[in-house]
Amino acid sequence: MAKERVSKLRIRKSNHALNRSAAGDFGINLMLLIFAAFMVIPLIYSIMQAFKPLNELFLYPPRFFVVSPTLKNFKDLFRLMGTSWVPFSRYIFNTAFIAIVGTFGNVMLSSLAAYSLAKLKYPGRKFLFNMIVYSLMFNSTVTGICNFLTISWLGLVDTYFAIIIPAWCSTTGLYLMKQFMESSVPDEVLESARLDGASEARVLWTIAMPMVKPAWLTLIIFSFQGLWGTGASIYIYSEQLKSFSYAMGQVLAGGIARSGAGAASGVIMMIVPILVFVVSQSNIIETMSTSGLKG
Repeated sequence: MAKERVSKLRIRKSNHALNRSAAGDFGINLMLLIFAAFMVIPLIYSIMQAFKPLNELFLYPPRFFVVSPTLKNFKDLFRLMGTSWVPFSRYIFNTAFIAIVGTFGNVMLSSLAAYSLAKLKYPGRKFLFNMIVYSLMFNSTVTGICNFLTISWLGLVDTYFAIIIPAWCSTTGLYLMKQFMESSVPDEVLESARLDGASEARVLWTIAMPMVKPAWLTLIIFSFQGLWGTGASIYIYSEQLKSFSYAMGQVLAGGIARSGAGAASGVIMMIVPILVFVVSQSNIIETMSTSGLKG
């Protein structure tokens, strides 16, 4: 009888602890709504700016919503790009090529290296991972001279790969993938596949990679966004190899008369990364909540 009373008391206490008031739910939802509004407002404001005529762009105090929407800013942008001796489509191709190839290589190399560090046993593995962690402390500006000397020694100056290869060697993606593989890929599953005769390559691509899908989708988002916004590079001098972001900077350099075209170019630059993010947002949230479980 005493044991039954104790068990009932525990059940009642547990049930009472799990209950949450309606006021608490309302408060949490209200807080999330406020944070969401702060994140969405800059995006909406940028879109509004792209459709404002010049007289509204320079109003003080500025208006948030556009009163007389117009497409003139986009027309001016394409007209200005049409007068350039390098076609507008060339800038778009350069940016897309750098972003796609750089992202693909980053994901592939990060996955291979992360699998090796997380699931294979060999001497020096912990030392290598510690060096990778230490490399995260250095800003790209600090290593700029060393990177330039390396790119120059490889003969890659004034080529696409002057930007692509440093993107392949990013240690941020490697750290993310390694942490996620450690926490999400059980060693027992991999060992069972090896006992069935699967090679390490097959274990990686058919077993480990599907289990860490949120991680490499997140890496795709971060890498693509960074490369898509690549501007004027110290490695590329040919106008035919410049990125779309660089071309937009040249448009803005024309003075305040081109402010409308600059606002339109900002929206165009945002479209592709936003679409990629929206498609994969659920996987990104899952990755952010689980990638740091193990160190």
